[in-house]
Amino acid sequence: MSLFIHTDADLVAGMAALVAQDPRLAPVLEKAGMPALRRRDAGFEGLCRIVCGQQLSTSSAAAIWGRLAAAYDPFHHDALRRSRAERLARLGLSRPKIKTLKAVGAAIAKGHIDLDAVGRMEADQAHAALTALHGIGPWTADIYLLFCLGNADAWPAGDLALQEAARIAFNLRTRPDAKKMVKLAEQWRPWRGVAAHLFWAYYHAVKRREGAPVAVTPAKPNPIKAKKAKSNGR
Repeated sequence: MSLFIHTDADLVAGMAALVAQDPRLAPVLEKAGMPALRRRDAGFEGLCRIVCGQQLSTSSAAAIWGRLAAAYDPFHHDALRRSRAERLARLGLSRPKIKTLKAVGAAIAKGHIDLDAVGRMEADQAHAALTALHGIGPWTADIYLLFCLGNADAWPAGDLALQEAARIAFNLRTRPDAKKMVKLAEQWRPWRGVAAHLFWAYYHAVKRREGAPVAVTPAKPNPIKAKKAKSNGR
């Protein structure tokens, strides 16, 4: 059965369960504070937005997405797959991203994938279904699962900010690669997605740079820490 993070309460409960499974994460949470819940719309639009933002700064990704969303309103897979590549290029999309968006639109139109059904799959099964699409790699699939679907067990092992955060948190000599990150997170199932939220927040705390691949929301107090302080009479 898949677990999901749809509300702040879901994230708090998942974080408590995660730290109970691995007490080494308690000081990581202490340093990071409770992460803010970050969510985006699911479906074709949500997946396209992630593709558009790959390897771009937040501001550049937002600008391109703003032009694309305005040009295709309502945003539908048929409109994108039938659109001329030249028009999409004028909106700021690279050739590989154009090819990916059109391929995903065609796959949906032909019934090769049902994104609603993907939303009900286990994390690993959903990951496999998404990466079977042209141009959708492991990182894109996991970011979609985590931020668009709220899947509590999605784990973007190839994310550089998560890798660096893990290196610092566990005092590793070198930054772990994706393969090592997968092995590291096995003990955090079914809360690997919660761990991702935690390590992005930790990266921000120690590096003073944004690591999560979605827009920042205001920081929220750590309910676990606050409850402890209250019990101590503070």
